Amino acid sequence: MLDRYDQRLRQLESLLRISRAITAHLDLTSVLNLVIEVAVDLLAGNSGLIALRDDDGVTRIYAASGLARETWPAFTDLLATPIDDQPTLVRRLREVGADIGLPLRHVSALPLVFRGATVGVIYVFRAALNVEFTAEEHQLLTAFADQAAIAVSNARLFQSVLREKQHLDALIENSADGVMILDSRWRITTFNRAMEQLTGWSREEAIGRPCAEVLAIHTPQGANLCLTDCPLQRQPFEPNPVAEGWITTRDGRRLYIQSRYAAQRTPQGAFLGAIANVRDVTEQKIEAEMQNTFISVISHELRTPVSIIKGYAETLARQDAAWDAATLREGLMVIIEEADRLAQQINTLLEASRLQTDGMRLELSDWPVRPLVERVVERFMPQAGERFTFEIDIPDDLPPVHADYERTRTVLENLVSNAIKYSPNGGLVRIAARVSGDYAIISVSDQGIGIPFEEQKKLFRRFYRVDNRLRRETQGAGLGLFLSRVIVEAQGGRIWVDSRPGRGSRFSFTVPLATPMLSDRTAAPEAPSTSSEGTSEPPAMLPPYTEPPLLEDHEQ
Repeated sequence: MLDRYDQRLRQLESLLRISRAITAHLDLTSVLNLVIEVAVDLLAGNSGLIALRDDDGVTRIYAASGLARETWPAFTDLLATPIDDQPTLVRRLREVGADIGLPLRHVSALPLVFRGATVGVIYVFRAALNVEFTAEEHQLLTAFADQAAIAVSNARLFQSVLREKQHLDALIENSADGVMILDSRWRITTFNRAMEQLTGWSREEAIGRPCAEVLAIHTPQGANLCLTDCPLQRQPFEPNPVAEGWITTRDGRRLYIQSRYAAQRTPQGAFLGAIANVRDVTEQKIEAEMQNTFISVISHELRTPVSIIKGYAETLARQDAAWDAATLREGLMVIIEEADRLAQQINTLLEASRLQTDGMRLELSDWPVRPLVERVVERFMPQAGERFTFEIDIPDDLPPVHADYERTRTVLENLVSNAIKYSPNGGLVRIAARVSGDYAIISVSDQGIGIPFEEQKKLFRRFYRVDNRLRRETQGAGLGLFLSRVIVEAQGGRIWVDSRPGRGSRFSFTVPLATPMLSDRTAAPEAPSTSSEGTSEPPAMLPPYTEPPLLEDHEQ
């Protein structure tokens, strides 16, 4: 009687252990190992295993007691046998025992049922013959199986949630945009790699800090939006509010960012947290500002010649004045010059518009470089006056090139015009040409103010003008170098700049030769880039060449 009482007490203790496992263990492997050990002990078995049904409908062994892992495949036929077919289960168990060398003579199968669905089966094996369980023991075993099913289901659910969280964490971490998650106190709980790169804050420093401190979006006037006009606090609440503004990173960069929020609130509207998607839109902002500046500049550029033309025409048309022939000729020459200037501005605009839509149509032909250079120099000499000296450095044996003559002239005129425009103290303007492989390289050098390195890669963008005093004092819409780059690349060439502040600049571009050279050949350049970024780097396909040094500083 006492032995039976001890057995009953041990069974109840085992059931209590499983109940505790529901809350104490959420790791599936730990729960399964505990369940099978308790099951074997509870049923006085020698060994056992747990098989679970996966989402694909296949039943697989997940844990075992007293059975080496290499023996698990031998139980495949046993797992496929209905658990209520006891004779077949016993027969197949003994066959497995014979195969693996273990005395397996009896099996007890306990189904794991959770919410009406069978999630798996516990198998307990004995070397002894079948021992019948009393009704009380059967009830205890059923309760044990129910508790085990709950523990296993909870562990599998937790494992599934953990996988989803890991997947979500990976998506957040590897997102190209910055992602951060805020808690109910506006403090950062998640900070991905892109946010580290964007803000200069490490996640170790950022996590736990207020969003207003780490992101600190400012208006152009310098107000911190996160403190003065937080989009998550605006009334009425917006479903997906957006904030835009400038931030200063920890490493001193100034960026214009766009932050989109998805907030979680209680039914009463209390803030519970939010996820923020942060994107660097500095380039788009600069582009928009450049376009606005361009519209303002070009309006002024067009209005000025129109005003001059109108003024001279009205003056010459006055009936109360008798103009002599020289005055009339001078006034008409001014009108003609301003009309040409106006036409050039309009053509530039039309050219830029055409490049954005239909692309560029070229009229390719073979022609020598020197006559073109001489023509361009002749045109600019009156404008340059005595402050400038022109030097042409072109070998007599330079082969003809194969390109669009008029468009190449436009490129060269743009470069010479800039050399004059950005050399306020005058100096030497050198136009040189040389052969490199199957290309001619044409260069325009000046003794002007030079270009900072960080500005050089932006020079060939549409509307871009270097931010300096001369930009504000000189005319221009920021389209000349952009058009030059597109023309050069459409002909299969490249354009770049070599410049140092105070030491002048040298702009160079390549033009295909009419007849490819039989020696010193180089590979053809890569397909022309169609991006708006431009480049200030020399083309990689050119062989090493030592260009004459930038012109020395001239007398100021």
